[in-house]
Amino acid sequence: MQFELFISLRYLLAKRRQAFISLITLISMAGVALGVTALIVVLAVMNGFQEDLRERILGVTSHVVVGSYQGAIANYREVSEQVQEEAGVEAATPFIYTQVMISSGQASSGAILRGIDPATAGAVIRLDSNLTAGTLDDLNTAAGTTGTTGTAGAAGAADAEDPARPGLILGVELANRLGVAVNGWVTLITPGGRITPLGRMPKNQMFRIVGLFKSGMYEYDNTLAYTSLQTAQKFLGGGDTATGVELRVTDIYSASSISERLRQRLTFPLWVRDWVQMNHNLFSALKLEKVVMFIILTLIVLVAAFNIVSSLIMLVMEKTRDIAILKAMGATTASIRKIFVLEGLMIGIVGTALGLLGGFGLCTLLKNYQFIELPRDVYYISTLPVHLQPLDVVVIAISAVTICLIATVYPSFQAARLNPVEALRYE
Repeated sequence: MQFELFISLRYLLAKRRQAFISLITLISMAGVALGVTALIVVLAVMNGFQEDLRERILGVTSHVVVGSYQGAIANYREVSEQVQEEAGVEAATPFIYTQVMISSGQASSGAILRGIDPATAGAVIRLDSNLTAGTLDDLNTAAGTTGTTGTAGAAGAADAEDPARPGLILGVELANRLGVAVNGWVTLITPGGRITPLGRMPKNQMFRIVGLFKSGMYEYDNTLAYTSLQTAQKFLGGGDTATGVELRVTDIYSASSISERLRQRLTFPLWVRDWVQMNHNLFSALKLEKVVMFIILTLIVLVAAFNIVSSLIMLVMEKTRDIAILKAMGATTASIRKIFVLEGLMIGIVGTALGLLGGFGLCTLLKNYQFIELPRDVYYISTLPVHLQPLDVVVIAISAVTICLIATVYPSFQAARLNPVEALRYE
């Protein structure tokens, strides 16, 4: 063992005449440990939120979307076959997207109507796993009549007269707001409507509720309504067209590169966007918040670093005679500096190790026991999600040790500059 390390350990572990210095050293270790623990837990929770949010968003939306600047794609079948030839694309399905007014007779609300192909949509979006009632195949049970009805008040009569009304799957929040359940009836109104001698009039049609879904995202559960692609085409009167084609890729993190290759493959007026572009603002905000929280919580470690500086300075003052004797015996300036650098570094390493243990333990408790509950009327989840990334742990550990190492620079230089003659003159 090098004598510098030996002396550092003796100074760190031995009982001192000034107990106050030992107390500051313990406070420094505790401060580093607390800062590291807080960083690990907070970043793990934020990673959990980001992962959970991404999973919920991708459960309703697709990885890549192909659309048209003209508003509709007439040859959507050919486009679907063409994009599935691209490497990394698992499945594709056409869809229709439009805004409608939906009414139950008791209440009304604006909504987003999405026409999907029940045969292929399940391979692209995870809507079927979010269903709390009904199945995607229920959208095909009704062929969908194109006749219109004046109001939604005659639900019972409509059920008896025409059980083959087109089916509709609603988000649970939207269904609750409208006061309807499965096998209930609603009326959809589209402003596009039909042309009459009096001009363009809104078109309305009765739909039967065949299912409910719950994605966990209030924005989706409160606005989305699904029907079959064929029904949406008939209802909107746009012919055999689709708003776009949704794609599912093998690796969600390669969606950007796949969408770039598809842009080169497809020609105008088609456009391509991936899930990162469609949710850029949201995930950028989460990433920025994570960086800001890392910077703020690092201040806890900085406070502990100031304690290390003060404890080492006082230790240098206490060990002035020892430093002078070591120099008189032939210890170099670099060796004296190394003694106090090693002592501060050991304080940082021990504090970081304790913080890592505390962070891992607290994350394990949060993940397994979920004893912190969140209000469901404010958050879309009821417990804190935890996802610990190894890279975050490495960055936190290196940052904490580096800050503690920097804190030893000034005290170690002060100790190395000590003149042994002046120190021993009055001994």
